[in-house]
Amino acid sequence: MQQRDWDTPHPDDWVRALDDAIAAEPGQVVLVAHSLGCIAIARWAASSVRPVAGALLVAPADVERADAPESIRCFAPVPLQRLPFRTLLVASGTDEYLSMDRAEHFAWCWGSELISLGAAGHINTAAGFGPWVDGERLLDALCSHT
Repeated sequence: MQQRDWDTPHPDDWVRALDDAIAAEPGQVVLVAHSLGCIAIARWAASSVRPVAGALLVAPADVERADAPESIRCFAPVPLQRLPFRTLLVASGTDEYLSMDRAEHFAWCWGSELISLGAAGHINTAAGFGPWVDGERLLDALCSHT
């Protein structure tokens, strides 16, 4: 989905856009998010009653880190209640936006299965990722269990 403003994101706008996109889908919904999008899903889930089958959460951005970019700090605090759908949280031990300790904490709080990719950076193109066959496999596995 396309967000209105990627440079100066606002959580209410992102959550509203997510809710609108989910509402527009006639069938079962499985969410896939990267970085700040993962936090938007957690915020959305804290207040929504719309059904979602599951979510693949890749490299959530820790918006509460002392060195988090100012433009994303408005997404704090990170909601830590259990998500009401199955989730896989994919993290890296060398992510500059999320320590593995915080990834483990998010996974535990959200009820997510944690998958560590080892030293994979922020799991994006800057970290050397292009088409991500393993990510597609994770999504297929998630969908087959929803």
